[in-house]
Amino acid sequence: MPPEERPREERRREARHDEDRHRDDRHHEERPRTRPREERDRHEQGHEREWPRRSALDARGAARSAARHVEGLTGRAAEGVTSLERGEDGWIIGIEVVETHRIPDSTDILAEYQVELDDTGELSSYRRTERYYRGRREDRT
Repeated sequence: MPPEERPREERRREARHDEDRHRDDRHHEERPRTRPREERDRHEQGHEREWPRRSALDARGAARSAARHVEGLTGRAAEGVTSLERGEDGWIIGIEVVETHRIPDSTDILAEYQVELDDTGELSSYRRTERYYRGRREDRT
């Protein structure tokens, strides 16, 4: 049934209903968002509560990121992760790399790189800390 054929009272009710719904929506949009009183008081005093910072990167992600950085910088594939430590502002990871392949494999020359990453996995620093023949690293300790 076309709108003009409906009874006038029904059309008025519909219009009032639409108007009320619109007014409610506008009321919700205009209402300012408030914080709990304790939080407002701390904020006004300049004493925001500091929540413990969580790293955006977990240990496995940090190791993968470090290996990718070393591979990109040295052009050599990472052989493995030798150490992993959570630092103050990120991660400190040891990555082992084959620097020279030889025959037999037991005479390969390997190196360990220490990589420091920030909490997002970006490289802060890296350096080669040690070079040794495969299987003879323990002799150097």
